[in-house]
Amino acid sequence: MAYRLGVDVGGTFTDLFLVEDSEHRQWRVKTPSTPSDPSQGVLTGVSRICEQAGISPADLANVVHGTTVATNAVLESKGARVGLITTQGFGQILHLARSQTPGPLAGWIIMVKPDPPASLADTREAIERMDARGNTLVPVDREQVTRVINDLVDSGVESLTISLINSYVNGAHEQQIADLVEELHPGFPVTISSAVLPEFREYERTLTACMNSYVRPQVAQYVDRLQASLSGMGVRTEVDILRSDAGVMTPKEAARNPVYGVLSGPSGGVAGALYIAARAGFPNVLTFDMGGTSTDVSLCQAGEPTIGRETTIGQFRIKVPSVDVHTVGAGGGSIAHVPELTGALRVGPQSAGAEPGPAAYGQGGTEPTVTDANVVLGHLPADLIGGEMTLDVDAARAAVQQVADAMGLSLDQAADGILRIVNENMAGALRVISVQRGHDPREFALVAFGGAGPLHANAVAELMGSFPVIVPPSPGLLCALGDLVAGFRNEFAQTLIRLTSEVGDASEILSELESRAREWMDAQGIAAADQHIEFLADMRYHGQGYEIPVPWGEDLETRFNDLHEQLYGFRMPNTASEIVNLRAVGTGDRPQPELPESEPVEAMLEPGTHARSDLHPGSIIPGPSIITEFDSTTVVLDGYVAEVDRFFNILIRKGA
Repeated sequence: MAYRLGVDVGGTFTDLFLVEDSEHRQWRVKTPSTPSDPSQGVLTGVSRICEQAGISPADLANVVHGTTVATNAVLESKGARVGLITTQGFGQILHLARSQTPGPLAGWIIMVKPDPPASLADTREAIERMDARGNTLVPVDREQVTRVINDLVDSGVESLTISLINSYVNGAHEQQIADLVEELHPGFPVTISSAVLPEFREYERTLTACMNSYVRPQVAQYVDRLQASLSGMGVRTEVDILRSDAGVMTPKEAARNPVYGVLSGPSGGVAGALYIAARAGFPNVLTFDMGGTSTDVSLCQAGEPTIGRETTIGQFRIKVPSVDVHTVGAGGGSIAHVPELTGALRVGPQSAGAEPGPAAYGQGGTEPTVTDANVVLGHLPADLIGGEMTLDVDAARAAVQQVADAMGLSLDQAADGILRIVNENMAGALRVISVQRGHDPREFALVAFGGAGPLHANAVAELMGSFPVIVPPSPGLLCALGDLVAGFRNEFAQTLIRLTSEVGDASEILSELESRAREWMDAQGIAAADQHIEFLADMRYHGQGYEIPVPWGEDLETRFNDLHEQLYGFRMPNTASEIVNLRAVGTGDRPQPELPESEPVEAMLEPGTHARSDLHPGSIIPGPSIITEFDSTTVVLDGYVAEVDRFFNILIRKGA
């Protein structure tokens, strides 16, 4: 029997989802996260879920892990000290950066420019030069570069980045210097930009490569420590790591190129939500993942996630393929407060986190949170996680009373106000990824998951007009399920920069990209029948600075014009388009878990509180009702009806 385990580490809880393929059995465990060392929460969860299933850790055939280690290293400024080697004359590339500033017109006045991942003091220039066609103008000066390498390593840098001008066309000089580092200092961590991002724009390429070096030692140590600890428990398989684009990479790849996993956690939720929704017959969905500290939202269309070419982490915008996820500081632990200056109620982005958590958790928290407001209004039962956690109702009421006193409201009014504000905050995030990008949210279903998502989904869907609301079984553990349904994925690109009309036959370039993708998939052990290749062209109008990925094929220019109009509201009919990059996306299928399914038998229930375990396909629950389960609680508002479909999902729609 093949047992496969998905593990997702969140800010508050670590979720585990175990499936056994031959008899379609599943087990679920939720355990508190351990922020000081996330691996401890993982190990605790693995022990518990194996005990629950009655198996040994040695029986696990596959473990897939979504982790926030790389993300936290950047957000908390706890990465490595990075040394940068670049072409002579380009030492200040990271400091010149781009001219964009955040905020309104005065953003350039108030902006505090972040320190780049490699300081000027740790930057050295190498004597070498390639031209824009990849021809050597100045060969690598081996003697000078040797001095540069030794100088940086002796100064105490913990990892090295090599990013040379025009290396995206020909990375030979970068590889020569990397080989020299290995010769001088065997095993020293090195990132070369042509391997991480073989595309033009030297600043973005250098920043992305440096960010890889910045998180590399910490991620490598974490992966090695977790793998060693699991091996000590008897686990014999490797721990695959989820990528930011909802693909999977091996632990070796994760340790070498951890920048591909900076949004590992959120991408798992999108993968799981899309799998559940497509199975239920809803290929167009908005995903709504509300946890303890934040809410992640994304748009999926035609059964596919939206993959972006760049993502923002902290104050840096790096170019790595990632699921297009928009995050707001709104979660169950978001703190409500009333500033003296305005007297207006605010919710978040500050969070009580996992320690001490909301006041209702009884761990010393005293500030009012969204969770406390839900407790006050009776949306949350006193027992959570199957009775493993008991909420302190009196503490929750005392916390929310602070808001009530500050605003002259009753306790229930204050709690209701907290929920209304946080719902508007989350609806605003959904508008960013739908309305602002040319999509009508009324044409999309809303998939609610995370520990707090189903609590708020009905109210948020009412604001957006997105129905039905889909609440999958064990919604608080959907990210862990997403780890299991994700397949292998990687991208291979070549910069072109030619007018579309001048490209002509690109078969030679596409064939070379396909060969690289096939070679990578073969190295991952992916069977030929499970390998897939998709070609994309990054396109823009001639003179523009940013591109749109367009699937390769006939009528390329027409499809680009249509996409541009959808995203930006206009097209430029008298302006030629050009192709900037061609890329091959290689994906490898993995076994999909067989989830329960049953024929519906209609049964009308009364409004009230129901245990989800008592429901079956065909159960109809009118609002107002509350549906409780192990890891989450679903609220059905008055005027709405919930129905359980054949796949055990709860579908919430407007009542007749």
